[in-house]
Amino acid sequence: MELLSPLSPRQDGAALPQPSDARLLALGSAAWDAALADARDDPDAERARFWSADPGGKCLLGAIFGNSPFLSRIAAAEWACLIRLAEEGPDPLFDALRATTRHADGGENTAELMRRLRVARRRVALVAGVAELAGWWSLERQMEALSGFAADAIAAAVRHLLRAAAANGLMTPADPDEPEADSGLIVLGLGKLGGGELNYSSDIDLILLYDPSRPAMPAGDALQPFFTRLARDLVRILDERTGDGYVFRTDLRLRPDPRSTPLAMSVPAALTYYETVGQNWERAALIKARQVAGDSVAGQRFVAELQPFIWRRHLDFAAIQDIHSIKRQIQAHKGGGRIAVEGHDIKIGRGGIREIEFFAQTQQLIWGGRLRALRVAPTCTALRRLAAMRRIDSQTAETLIADYRFLRRVEHRLQMRDDQQTHRLPTDRAGIAALATFLGYVDTDRFVADLCSHLASVEKHYAELFEEAPSLAEPGNLVFTGAEDDTDTLATLARLGFADPAAIAATVRDWHHGRMRATRSQRAREILTELVPELLRLFGGTAHPDLALLRFDRFLSQLPAGVQLFSLFHANPGLLSLVADIMAEAPLLAESLAQRPALLDAVLTADFSAPVADWAGLASDLAAILAGAPGFEETLDLLRRWANERRFQVGVQLLCQDINGGRAGEILADIAEIAIAALLPAVMADFSRVHGEVPGGAFAVFAMGRLGSREMSLASDLDLILIYDAPDDSVGSNGPRPLPGSTYYARLSQRLITAITAPTAEGRLYQADMRLRPSGESGPIATSLAAFAHYQREEAWTWEHMALTRARPIAGDPTLCERAAAAITAVLRQPRDPRRLVVDVADMRRRIAESRPRPSPWDLRNRRGGLVDLEFVVQYLMLREAARTPEVLRRDSGAVLAALGEADALPPQAIHELTEALALLRHLRALLALLSDGVPGAEALAGPAGATLARCAGAVDFDRLDADMSGACARVRAWYDRLIARPARLAARRAAQLPENTKGETAQ
Repeated sequence: MELLSPLSPRQDGAALPQPSDARLLALGSAAWDAALADARDDPDAERARFWSADPGGKCLLGAIFGNSPFLSRIAAAEWACLIRLAEEGPDPLFDALRATTRHADGGENTAELMRRLRVARRRVALVAGVAELAGWWSLERQMEALSGFAADAIAAAVRHLLRAAAANGLMTPADPDEPEADSGLIVLGLGKLGGGELNYSSDIDLILLYDPSRPAMPAGDALQPFFTRLARDLVRILDERTGDGYVFRTDLRLRPDPRSTPLAMSVPAALTYYETVGQNWERAALIKARQVAGDSVAGQRFVAELQPFIWRRHLDFAAIQDIHSIKRQIQAHKGGGRIAVEGHDIKIGRGGIREIEFFAQTQQLIWGGRLRALRVAPTCTALRRLAAMRRIDSQTAETLIADYRFLRRVEHRLQMRDDQQTHRLPTDRAGIAALATFLGYVDTDRFVADLCSHLASVEKHYAELFEEAPSLAEPGNLVFTGAEDDTDTLATLARLGFADPAAIAATVRDWHHGRMRATRSQRAREILTELVPELLRLFGGTAHPDLALLRFDRFLSQLPAGVQLFSLFHANPGLLSLVADIMAEAPLLAESLAQRPALLDAVLTADFSAPVADWAGLASDLAAILAGAPGFEETLDLLRRWANERRFQVGVQLLCQDINGGRAGEILADIAEIAIAALLPAVMADFSRVHGEVPGGAFAVFAMGRLGSREMSLASDLDLILIYDAPDDSVGSNGPRPLPGSTYYARLSQRLITAITAPTAEGRLYQADMRLRPSGESGPIATSLAAFAHYQREEAWTWEHMALTRARPIAGDPTLCERAAAAITAVLRQPRDPRRLVVDVADMRRRIAESRPRPSPWDLRNRRGGLVDLEFVVQYLMLREAARTPEVLRRDSGAVLAALGEADALPPQAIHELTEALALLRHLRALLALLSDGVPGAEALAGPAGATLARCAGAVDFDRLDADMSGACARVRAWYDRLIARPARLAARRAAQLPENTKGETAQ
């Protein structure tokens, strides 16, 4: 049979390493020859001699013998296995070894099992080492193989022990052939075993648990001793060194509180521990936890119950410092405080493997509570997922993956030399040279350069995340101890910009005295002490320093704890600056933060400052979040959280001038529409549990007002119309508590409105305004399609048709949405008497003006030439022209103006001036909703508030902005007068001059 050539092209394109030690090469060759001589009666020995004399075989043996005493010993002892490896390749041989490992002979005693597993481990070590050395296996395949064998060996030992327990009458298995099934025994693999990343000579980290409720187990007090003894026996089978070696060094110290708990503990005890005193380092470790042996159902259930402990709902930045402190402690105790070559620890030293693992794990802990895709065990997979979810830069991920693969390969070659669990490089230059040769390097200096490059790369990326602290140089004397104000401190506060230094000093002193929950712990106050100088400097530089700090104080008072937030500010000084701006300039956002501090979590996402996704992207994002909701109430909370975070994102981007008011209005409308579209099915499903469904019935939600025209602001509520349809012969719903059709949809509508408006722990979704429904507040909350169409055709006022120009379906049955939209279009396209129309529009505008006789100049909606005037012009022209030119029926006023121009219904100058005014007024209205609590008076904008508005609007200064706004409004009013006011007066005079018996005819 032709032998597989070890000189065939390697997967990584490199050649086999040369022997690094001539003495080792000679010793290995001699041992090989002696082994074949002892087997001279074996016909395969001649094939082995032939292969070892072949240039390819000689080269591979030289790479083994000249570099690895451990592999040399195995090659001599397992020469037949090595020949088979050369003939068949590694995969078939490894598969056969795994099958042998998994096989459990019921008559096998413990000694026979231990020997079988050790022989299998020895052969797996040979196959895995040579396959990677020769380039037949990648590093990833090698780690996967070692991890798979470990799981098989553990499973075989567990099955053996449970069979022995059953034979001794200590348990009654449900299936004697598979005694682990329903046994309640859980064997979790952690660390590199859990992640499928075992290194060449790795320990295995295990946690053994048992479910006391399983019927196969002994009852009562006998459980604990039984499983503790089983754990001890399992460790002995795997760990004990015999003449055949060992299987795996086994470590049970990752179990809860290992110094005071038994080797195996009950599931309830473990869950209680994690829920009450579990540490952040344990959360990081449990990311890689997976069932490797025992009762798979119980194991999966336990791992699922661990998820809330590992993956927090809100971002957990306080965990970063805690986990990083572990890293520093390791360095302090083990050394490795600087990058070196000779003697450097490539696992826990600077730039080592542990830093890459910590990099991935801390980011997983931060974001994994929200993004389920990040809940993965392998390090490289985690890095790729983090990049795919835009939580880290893709180039950073690829660089760290390359660093990880390089360092893991170095680690494996270190361990392949003598089968030692070592990560420390040789301490002398000769040892470094030998390692470089084993790794395939011809030039030792090239290896050293590559190694230092990878270590420096890891250190750089790790430091950027965890070792950079903000500069907190004090701006002056700031002392907040004692009961009296420090004079120099008050002077510093005044110099920073605070108008009432004594009040500010008292506020900060309260923080240090722990008079709110956020500052009650010592650690919180320690971090806050570091933050205060920079915090005061940032807040002092805002437009309203004192007000901003008071709002920040209210924000802190709502926090259940402060360490997490203060740690976040410490790690992200830019976030503290943003919060200062929000507190000073954006009361609506400040109030949102005070009510829901967790909104700050979203600010740290990589895409928070990026352009908000389009409708499809937002809908996909929400769908992914709602996919894990277990029930209706959870759906409501998730919806509110998502909508609040997205609205907050839009507000911050508006504040930072990343978007304008027009774009903000479109995004806010998308958010509302997507939220309602997701909410309606949940409400209907919950409602149908009690009342069933109306056979053949349908329900739809139509947006009106600024939601309909996609011109929302952060202060906008939702104008909605609810329409239903049911067969004429419908007798009602078919549920346990059936309702007549009209009652069913009325109650369903009320349930929907309640779901939209009711406050929960996550706040309310929106305020809803139903006054635009037929007959207004006196009409039914939901209207049948037939009644709606009849009302709009026969009874609706002109102003209701004006409002109807913005109507659009946003949720519900597609067919009903289409039919209702068609009915609306038909109403809007019906022919109208132009004179009657213009009189009605002007009359409605007059009524609005009389209700607000003296609006503020900055009441951009109601002032002369404001948005009401502009929108009335647009809506009037739509109704006037729709019968002739249906293309003007658009919902966005800007699009309507363009269509009116194409239809020659407006002169170009009007289109230009009204379009410009629309853009400016929309933008300013959105900013005022963000920056002001209500409509500001002219005096309120005379100082810093006006300067802030001008800055956010992109104006030179407030005076220029005021002039631009006034000019735009004057032009709008001029067109309103020309198109509506004067024609209405003329029509009214003409109507008054007509004979009494012809007035009605003219009005038709």
